[in-house]
Amino acid sequence: MARVSLKNISKAYSGGGAHAVMDFNLDIEDGELVVFVGPSGCGKSTTLRMIAGLEEPSGGEIWIGGRNVTEMEPKDRNIAMVFQNYALYPQKTVYGNLSFGLSMRGLEAADIDRRVRHAAGLLGLEGLLERKPKQLSGGQMQRVALGRALVRDPDVFLLDEPLSNLDAKLRVRMREEIARIHAELKTSMVYVTHDQIEAMTLGDRIVVMKDGLVQQVGMPLELYDQPANAFVAGFIGSPEMNFVEGELVGTDTAPRFRSGEFELPLTDALDAGGPGVQLGIRPEHIERVAADGADGILRVIRVEQFGAQTCVSGTLKGVRLLALFDRDDAIAAADEIPIRLHPARLHMFDRLSERRLNRR
Repeated sequence: MARVSLKNISKAYSGGGAHAVMDFNLDIEDGELVVFVGPSGCGKSTTLRMIAGLEEPSGGEIWIGGRNVTEMEPKDRNIAMVFQNYALYPQKTVYGNLSFGLSMRGLEAADIDRRVRHAAGLLGLEGLLERKPKQLSGGQMQRVALGRALVRDPDVFLLDEPLSNLDAKLRVRMREEIARIHAELKTSMVYVTHDQIEAMTLGDRIVVMKDGLVQQVGMPLELYDQPANAFVAGFIGSPEMNFVEGELVGTDTAPRFRSGEFELPLTDALDAGGPGVQLGIRPEHIERVAADGADGILRVIRVEQFGAQTCVSGTLKGVRLLALFDRDDAIAAADEIPIRLHPARLHMFDRLSERRLNRR
């Protein structure tokens, strides 16, 4: 195990000076699984490659296990990386793929065999060791790629979107495998994904990135409940959070949110923001209530059945909202549903800076 520290890391590419990563600071504790998440082009894979030594930072320092590895070659950092592409040797068996890197490092045959069979046991590959990649399913090939990293016994595992080539069902199973392996090995892991469900289910902590900048670092439910800005609020959570542009009116002690004909009393005073604000409410925090306790009537436009839940898109006094209810087969387009926006679950953001306005 090893602690990883990234100190003011940046990456700028020549020929235009575009920054892929800017002023990235993070401490990853021994045995922690940290997930980098964000849209394509946000800098998450570039940061991972700088930790691995495959990209050279334009500035800052990288420390692994108390060593400054910024100038070290990848082979000297004692890390293991799993890529999106399995990159298996097609002519070698599973055993050969798992053992090849160890053979190149000059380990003794008995040590290689012990490591390979231990990794195969962890990943359920014992019965596949004599097969070649063309005889394996996508999930089996991904397990071999993970096994090739496991046998190295590294200080840090780096995983770059390792499940993106798998179908939805296999992704769920492989997430469980990775979580189980991490719990058993207790080795530091850095995991890159664009899938916020993977981030929420796997990470001890999540790093949300956008345009090369860290937007927020925190535990999964911290990001869900207290997003630092509108970008994090919209990226974390599925279905995506509703946003309504408007303004704050009323007194400081009794503020109200107003957007056209829609007006909503707020339970708390807020930090000062700009002239305009955005109200955020997650679909699952919109409640069906009796008419006398409603904030208004949701006029249904579209209904999607998720099985256990019913997702409803509609308008409330001209405001478009997505709501997630317990399953109700009877809801149909053009229905009118009294709803309440859960007051304790409302989020408010400054419209210009998009920063969260906290309750006072």
